[in-house]
Order: sequence, then C-alpha cells, then structure tokens
Amino acid sequence: MENKRKMYSSAFKGKVALEAAKEIKTINVLASEYGVHPNQIGNWKKRLKEGIPEIFNVKRGKSKKNVDIMESKLYEEIGRLKIELDWLKKKLT
Repeated sequence: MENKRKMYSSAFKGKVALEAAKEIKTINVLASEYGVHPNQIGNWKKRLKEGIPEIFNVKRGKSKKNVDIMESKLYEEIGRLKIELDWLKKKLT
C-alpha cells in the first residue's frame, strides 16, 4: 500500500499558520482554500504561537556550542605554535 499522506513545505505551513493566527478568515475557510484539514491548520497555528518566543530569544551570530568548539580549536593551535616556537628557540641557541 502506498503512503498517501500529503507533504507540505515549511514555508507553506508558515503561510497558512500565519493567516490562521491573523484570524481574518476562519480556519474552515482557510482549510477549503488551501485543501488542508482544519485540524492540521489548528496544529500549525498552535506551533506558530508556541514558537514565537524562541524566535525572538535566539541571539544573532554563532551559537554557544559553535563558539566553544572554535575556541577549543584556537587554544589547541596556540599550544602547538608555542611548542614549535620553544623548540626553535632551543635549536637556535
């Protein structure tokens, strides 16, 4: 048996959820316009409203994890360069 579930892009889901959140049209009207079940639109609207605080909570730039990884790589490189410099100083004297 073939899977007959429709797959919607995140952009489509966002567009429909945003229209539902505006509450200019009812969910049933949006469902008939976009060919999506009203319960699905309700779920997307709920996820949109729950996700809004996270959108504005994210800091610009790299995440803390990426910064920590980059920092550890830089400290490793500093350590290697310091050892090489000390070795070269011993060889020159």
